[in-house]
Amino acid sequence: MPDKGYPPVSFYFTLSFEAIKTTADAAFQEVSGLAVERETETIGEGGQNLYKYTVPTVAKYSNLVLKRGLLIEGSALAAWVRTTIGSDLSEPIVPKQVFLSLLNPEGDTLAFWSFDNAWPVKWSVSDFKAEENALAIETLELTYTRFQQQRVR
Repeated sequence: MPDKGYPPVSFYFTLSFEAIKTTADAAFQEVSGLAVERETETIGEGGQNLYKYTVPTVAKYSNLVLKRGLLIEGSALAAWVRTTIGSDLSEPIVPKQVFLSLLNPEGDTLAFWSFDNAWPVKWSVSDFKAEENALAIETLELTYTRFQQQRVR
């Protein structure tokens, strides 16, 4: 008999940032971009024109995309984003570790990912349209060096 809560739902998750402790800073309605792919290089064999070899090269990680309702008040996360994206690069960028947990209906962690050396590369706000009754959504895009899925039990 399958476990209760299997397969897991994707809407029950928590997100947190290293050294940023406020709950509002980590309240996102959508997280996407959890992907890695192995890049390859094709090499033709010298003197043999019938086939080529495909060899692995580096791992390529997608940017982590976070979406939520626009926060008007200042926050530690907003300050980090402003400092990083608006910087003239005279000071080094300060990367942070980001943590994502997928939860079961009881709130226990089912799966856990850590994103190393993350920093913001893009921030945007959804379009303002007088004809629509929609929330203002902010999108934050982070790059990182790698992610790892951690053991839960």
